[in-house]
Amino acid sequence: MQPPFPSEPKPEESEFQKVAECLYRRTASGVYYGLVKRAGKQYRRSLKTTDRKLAERNLSDFRQKVGRLDHKKNGGAVTFAEIAKRWLATVKPQLKASSARRRETSVQQIQAHIGTTLARKLTSATFENWASTRGAGISASTYNNERDTIIAVMNFAKREGLLLDNSALVLRRRKLGKSEVVIPSQEGFRCLVKGLRALDRRAQEAANLVELLAYSGMRLAEATAIRWADINFEESRFVVTGGEHGTKNHDVRVVPLFPALRNFLEPLRATRNPAAGDRIVGIDSAKTAMGHACRLANITRFNHHSLRHYFVSNAVEAGIDFKTIAAWVGHKDGGLLVAKTYGHLRDTHSIEMAKRMTFTASHVS
Repeated sequence: MQPPFPSEPKPEESEFQKVAECLYRRTASGVYYGLVKRAGKQYRRSLKTTDRKLAERNLSDFRQKVGRLDHKKNGGAVTFAEIAKRWLATVKPQLKASSARRRETSVQQIQAHIGTTLARKLTSATFENWASTRGAGISASTYNNERDTIIAVMNFAKREGLLLDNSALVLRRRKLGKSEVVIPSQEGFRCLVKGLRALDRRAQEAANLVELLAYSGMRLAEATAIRWADINFEESRFVVTGGEHGTKNHDVRVVPLFPALRNFLEPLRATRNPAAGDRIVGIDSAKTAMGHACRLANITRFNHHSLRHYFVSNAVEAGIDFKTIAAWVGHKDGGLLVAKTYGHLRDTHSIEMAKRMTFTASHVS
């Protein structure tokens, strides 16, 4: 007599009892199992219940999943690397260049560990082992990027009929440590700009980028993409499009032309007499020049995003409400992140302002 699950080590014949078509019950535990045959292959699974009715419903779901498998693609014979390559080809056209590079890097790192593993051998244990080996030596953000990539690849394989289930769902995201927000002081910002202006001619464009970021609140990619045509001096507003790759949230926003930004742009326009399609700044990064200027001035080293913090902190201390600030800088949460990140600045500012409330009705003779 042929045992119920010939693909497994032969159990005792009495270990499983066939109770219906494709439905078996384990004698010792009472747990039901499904055994489905398709295209000459057997698929076995625990239905994870001792209840007959629930087992029959789970078996129906299991049979449907097996039915969706595309045996012409021979999914079990392909490797994780091959599936990842197919997945990348489908998602790259929809991603910004930076996001595509991040996914490509993640795939390369993952392949070093499980790239040659056949799809049919990609089990939860495979991914738990990846998490313990690869995950031990990388940061939480890198781990989360790679974990999300693995799950996306496995979801793709499931949709394509290559696999029954996504066994990578056992992987949990790691909590990210809170990074310290470095906000330049007014004096620190002035020292930075002054230091950049004192460097060689090449550093002048770095100084222009620094001022543009600080006075507009734009992200780096937004600031380096903005063109003179996006500035409307007559209507006192500017448009943030993000250029070819768009903004982070893919929305175009219209922002008031702040006085500090206008005072920076008008002399620059008069000096250059630019065409409407010219970029306001001709470089993509001021990182090196900023680092050099900070060292020479003996001040905290700032990065591009520090200048966005500088803009927001100034807005908070000027009494602008969080929702308005969020709209200016392109947040979609109505000001929650601004409040969470910069709320302490308003509290500190409020305490300092309260010290001015010295009037009294008492009369000292």
